[in-house]
Amino acid sequence: MDSGLAALLGAAVGSATTFGAAFVNGRAQARSQHAQWRRQHRRDAYAGYLGALHDRDIAMDAVLDALRSDRPDLADVDEKIARFIALAREVHRAAEVVILEGPAPLADVADRVAKASGDLSQVMRRMAENARAGITTHRAEDTALTADRERALYQAVKEFRLAARNVIGKAG
Repeated sequence: MDSGLAALLGAAVGSATTFGAAFVNGRAQARSQHAQWRRQHRRDAYAGYLGALHDRDIAMDAVLDALRSDRPDLADVDEKIARFIALAREVHRAAEVVILEGPAPLADVADRVAKASGDLSQVMRRMAENARAGITTHRAEDTALTADRERALYQAVKEFRLAARNVIGKAG
């Protein structure tokens, strides 16, 4: 083989190798960028959900504090409940984004948060109904049940935070 043909063949092999390496590197970079984009969207969804939960929980605490009074101001309680309901809707919207972004096991943890929150809300509603009716006989029982359900909700939110951190920390 003459040297010109060998040089041409060498250049062709070198070009093909360079092209192949560039292609492989480009694909790897695209996968890495997609994984980072996915993590960012999930992080935003999870942070939005936790923020909505926080705001709603502050509103729930305000309702519960107002209901613990010996003579609750019912107009104030109703106003605080309306704020709580509006914020609970925001939590539901944020949970929908968490469900869409996934993964499924994290959506399951969000469901446990929703159940714990619903359990606490149920006690809050009963306390409000009792306050409107002037019933005080269940106050000690409701106070103890509220504390128990608040702990359960706190644990569920803690579990969500940990699960979200684990999902975000994964590379894909």
